[in-house]
Amino acid sequence: MPDWIQITIRAVSLLVILFFFTKWLGMKQLSQLNIFEYITGIVLGGIVAIHVSTLDSPIYFAVISMFIWFIIPYLVEQLSLKSKTFRDFTQGKSRVVIQNGKILEDNLKKEHFNTDDLLESLREKNIFKVADVEFAVLEPNGKLNVLPKRENRPITAKDLGLDIAPDRETQTVIMDGKPLLEPLANISLNPTWLEAELDKMNVSIENVFLGQVDSDGQLTVDLYDDTLAVPSPTQKPLLLATMKKCQADLELFALSTENEQSKQLYKRNSEKLQKAIDQISPYLR
Repeated sequence: MPDWIQITIRAVSLLVILFFFTKWLGMKQLSQLNIFEYITGIVLGGIVAIHVSTLDSPIYFAVISMFIWFIIPYLVEQLSLKSKTFRDFTQGKSRVVIQNGKILEDNLKKEHFNTDDLLESLREKNIFKVADVEFAVLEPNGKLNVLPKRENRPITAKDLGLDIAPDRETQTVIMDGKPLLEPLANISLNPTWLEAELDKMNVSIENVFLGQVDSDGQLTVDLYDDTLAVPSPTQKPLLLATMKKCQADLELFALSTENEQSKQLYKRNSEKLQKAIDQISPYLR
C-alpha cells in the first residue's frame, strides 16, 4: 500500500478516535481548561501527530497511548466530582487577590501573578483604579472576577425602584428565508401568525435572512436586501396610546355631560383606567 494512503488512513482514524475521546472527556472552552486538561490535550494531539507520519510504528500503538491518556483524565474527572480536596489539588482553587480595595500581595505571589497582570485584568473589566474594587478573585483558569464597590456599579432598575417587564428568551423563528417551527411552538405561535406579521411589514419570507420574536411577542426581521426599510414594531406604543386616548375621552365625557350620575360614572372609570395605565406603562415602554 502506498505511503500516502497509509498516512491518510492513519490521520482519519486517529482524528475520529481523538474526537470521541475529547467528547467523552467533556466540552470546555480553552479558557476554562485546568492544568491537567491542558497537558492532556497537548499530549493527545502529539500522539496523533507522531503516529500519523511514523509508518514504522503500528497504529495500535497510537490507539493504546491515546486510550491511556484518555482513561487517566477521565478517572481524575470522576474523582474530582466526588472529592473537593482532590479537585482542589488537580484543578486548583480560587484565591482572593483584592479585598475592600486592598491588594493581597501574598496571594498574588502564591499564584505567580504580578502587579502588571493584575492591572491588565482589571482594565479588561473597565476598572482603572484598585480602590474602586470591593472584591476580586483569581480563578484556577487564570481569569479574574471582580466585584466593584457599590458606588461604582452601574445603576439598575431595582436601585431606582422601577418596575420593568419580565424578560424571556428571544426566539429565532426565521433563518435563511425559512420558518423554524420548533421556536414558534415554544412561544405558542404558528406559521399563520408569522405570515400575517410579515404581510403587515409587506415582506416575503424568502427575503428574510433572520427573524426573531422577543419576549413581548414582537417580530423583528433582517432582510437580505439591506436597501429595504422595515418598519419597527409598534404594537406596544400603539396599545399605550389607545389606552391614554380612552382615558382622555372619559374625562372629556365627564366634563361635557350635565347628568350628575353619568358624570360620576365617567369620572370613576377614568380614574380606574388611569391606574391601569400607570401599572402597565413600564411594560409598554
